[in-house]
Amino acid sequence: MSIETGHKPVIVESEIGKRIKAFRAKKGITLEQLASRTGFTKGYLSKVEKSEKSPPVSTLGIIARALGVTISAILGEENPSVPFCLVKKGESSLISRDGNSSEYSYEAIAYKFPNKKMEPFILTLPVNPKKKNFYRHEGEELLFVLEGTMQFQYNNQEYIVEQGDCIYFDSSLPHFGESAGHKRVRCLMVLYNNTGR
Repeated sequence: MSIETGHKPVIVESEIGKRIKAFRAKKGITLEQLASRTGFTKGYLSKVEKSEKSPPVSTLGIIARALGVTISAILGEENPSVPFCLVKKGESSLISRDGNSSEYSYEAIAYKFPNKKMEPFILTLPVNPKKKNFYRHEGEELLFVLEGTMQFQYNNQEYIVEQGDCIYFDSSLPHFGESAGHKRVRCLMVLYNNTGR
């Protein structure tokens, strides 16, 4: 389910947790089994299902793979199979982080295409995030900086990635990005997992 704000549909985060729980129940997977498959604690996953925790897209990808579904399905993008989709400017689905403009936000820019092999988003990085969590997930990732300058840490190395720069990396190694300076960064982010769903 999404709600409209102006022209941009916003994905309701409380629905994400409900969908994860529903997929888990449908497949007969216990919370303990999901914890074992994902590497996350049972307590953390319980909070995600109750919408007490708002996981980043990379975490949703890990949970989706463990459940045998796509990130799109967890986000509620349940359109019938199509060979082509067009998402017009202003139609992308926004996933806000805790309703706080200083935290990360993701725009699902190809949400109309179901069962995607690639998951494209517009990622907005905060200035001075509250937490600096390093992420690791199967597959590969592309980040293309649209606006601002990003300080990016990858496998114990630090890089400055400026507007127009692109990085492509093995996402199974620890990585983290934040805005450098006083301006938020906007990136095109594409997640790819070739291990199947």
